[in-house]
Amino acid sequence: MSHHILKATKNTVHLGGFSHLLTPSLTVASGDTVTVETYTGFYVYDKAPAAFLTPEFIDICQNLPGERKIATGPHLLTGPIYIENAEPGDVLEVELIEISPSLPVGFNAIRSGWGALPEKFTQPALRFINLDLENQIAEFPQNSGIKIPLKPFFGILGVATPEENRSSIPPGNYGGNIDNRELQAGAKIYLPIFVPGGLFSIGDGHSAQGDGEVNVTAIETSMNGTLKLKVRKDLRLQIPMAETATDIITMGFGNTLDAALAQAVEKMIDFLEKFMHLSAEEAYVLCSLAVNFRISQVVNSPQKGVHGMLPKSILPQQINI
Repeated sequence: MSHHILKATKNTVHLGGFSHLLTPSLTVASGDTVTVETYTGFYVYDKAPAAFLTPEFIDICQNLPGERKIATGPHLLTGPIYIENAEPGDVLEVELIEISPSLPVGFNAIRSGWGALPEKFTQPALRFINLDLENQIAEFPQNSGIKIPLKPFFGILGVATPEENRSSIPPGNYGGNIDNRELQAGAKIYLPIFVPGGLFSIGDGHSAQGDGEVNVTAIETSMNGTLKLKVRKDLRLQIPMAETATDIITMGFGNTLDAALAQAVEKMIDFLEKFMHLSAEEAYVLCSLAVNFRISQVVNSPQKGVHGMLPKSILPQQINI
């Protein structure tokens, strides 16, 4: 197995979406690890403080090639990464080994017409928020004494599909803009593969976020991470799922929270049938008794997200997905 370093440059990132036509930024073998650099804030860099900027990030913002501007989404993603021997129908296991902010400042933005309360908060607003990386906290509002623990994760982990110019905004069966704050270091996410090589991209770093991400953004942060990418030919998934040290996580996406919840419940039932050999009815009951269903995000139009968390502690034996 090999280790790779993928820096974010104008030739290794792409903006706004996913496309299977993109030239891969890196090719790896199944089981390889990658230390990856990501930047965020493409559309706000000209308003940012100096601590938010690096020469490499400015070069990306000013000189990104046109062929790497994929769609209208706001996200700057590093990749895609081509994984050898990954074929449609396989599953990509992404183990999140390390995740850390690379700069001592992030931002939060309210966008007109977006968020959980678009009719109440109609005016756009951009705030830059200092990060205390030594103590792993952010104080907001500044000098308020309210200290938010940093819990860094990547909002977007996704693969390409046959669709040429897919926006980075909505999540789906390909992963993408999941915005699930459970996907911190130590977690694994499992993504269905749709095109040869998978073409995995990553970005949208968040230093802290509440479930729901209700005002559209978290503390959006340029982020570095170390990942292990493994092709799983023994798994078949229609939609991403994940696990942490403590929980099995199923996901649901839909135009409404009701639809997203229904899908997350159905996928948890599927998991319990396959891995715990329960009947569908027994699994449904167990979901009501012991599974916690949470709102991942309500802002990535048109797809809202819900995830279900099954505590591993209640299971009779160690489950290996």
